[in-house]
Amino acid sequence: MDKIIIKDLNIYAYHGVHEEEKLTGQNFALDITVWLDLSSPCESDKVEDTVSYSEIIRKVTESFTASKYDLIEKAAQVTADTIFGEFPAVTECEILIKKPEAPIKADFSYVGIEIRRKRNG
Repeated sequence: MDKIIIKDLNIYAYHGVHEEEKLTGQNFALDITVWLDLSSPCESDKVEDTVSYSEIIRKVTESFTASKYDLIEKAAQVTADTIFGEFPAVTECEILIKKPEAPIKADFSYVGIEIRRKRNG
């Protein structure tokens, strides 16, 4: 199966357990992989035969910033649901949410979660 990959999509949002995270927000970086059949656009060379990665970015950004969630696990699930709802050709997706500014007293690059979902039906 073919895939489209988006790495380090930086989005400022207000997710987190701590009240300060919900008030001031922070940067998140998302890695998104979607699986789909790209044989048609490989032959036609027409953008209308594929899923536009710019549209994935736009829809994911809208969805990711529309609400505030305590857990990035929930934000990841909403992101997967958005992708399946907006892009019928996508059969599977993987979402990695990186939280480089998590309020933890430690030296780290980021903390994060990763989910992988398949379309139902």
